[in-house]
Amino acid sequence: MNKSIVSWGLFVILSIIWGSSFILMKWGMFDANQQPVLSPYHVAAIRMLSSGFVMLPFLFYSLKGVPGKTIRYVLLSGWLGSFFPAFLFCIAETKIDGALTGSLNSLTPLFVIISGALFFGTKTSSDKLTGVVIGIAGSALLLYSNKNVSGGHLSYTGFVVLATLLYGINVNMVHKKLSGVSSVQIAAIAFTGLIPPALIVLLSTGYFQQPLSEHTYIMSTIASSVLGIVGTALASVLFYVLVKKAGGLFASLVTYGIPFIAILWGVYYGETVTYLQIVALCIILLGVYLANRTDRKK
Repeated sequence: MNKSIVSWGLFVILSIIWGSSFILMKWGMFDANQQPVLSPYHVAAIRMLSSGFVMLPFLFYSLKGVPGKTIRYVLLSGWLGSFFPAFLFCIAETKIDGALTGSLNSLTPLFVIISGALFFGTKTSSDKLTGVVIGIAGSALLLYSNKNVSGGHLSYTGFVVLATLLYGINVNMVHKKLSGVSSVQIAAIAFTGLIPPALIVLLSTGYFQQPLSEHTYIMSTIASSVLGIVGTALASVLFYVLVKKAGGLFASLVTYGIPFIAILWGVYYGETVTYLQIVALCIILLGVYLANRTDRKK
């Protein structure tokens, strides 16, 4: 099969999977009538637990090739890149729409640049600074254009912004500290390392005391598990395959596809999406493009 077709196929699949993760969070927390079922802590913990169990068979092989002093950075990557963001996104979606959450998620590449400059000594060009400013302006317009975010609910967008900041820090840390470790090894060790804390969260928040045999709880648990198995573990493996086949530059373009899938799900789910929000998202993506234009030329 043509290599280009395979790469574009993976691109589309990843955009759909990660773009759909925001609606899966909603399905985990609410039923068809928008009544609460599982708490955001339950959904996030089940997501981490299921992704850890899926990667568990690869743990022994992965541990053999990673130096002991490096494992701590791999485990930290799991916390920064998966555990904390999973909870932050779910908490945010208790008050704001999945479409808005998916759109704000596109700030991640900008926070890679910002955190790299602030914490990792990465050089920043004028193109990158211009892109960051435009992206921040677009996010401000996005918040202004969203009629469902007002008053106290506006603060919940901060959870999404914090999650994307953690993503940015994690990307830089992996680049600086884990360049010699394969992506599959990072995923296997990081995700399985999150099994114990995920179990602790489920036990301490009373998940197992819920009426789990009821249909709504079964469906919410399934949605949360799919989020972990497909949206975290499988998507990570597919992303690594895409990086190897097409390079990191092409793989990073998934950032552009995710928010549009999230918006389509939002429309299907009855969320309000305006033309001004689409314009704001395009401004954010323009900022992402300009911020990465120097790297693309290289």
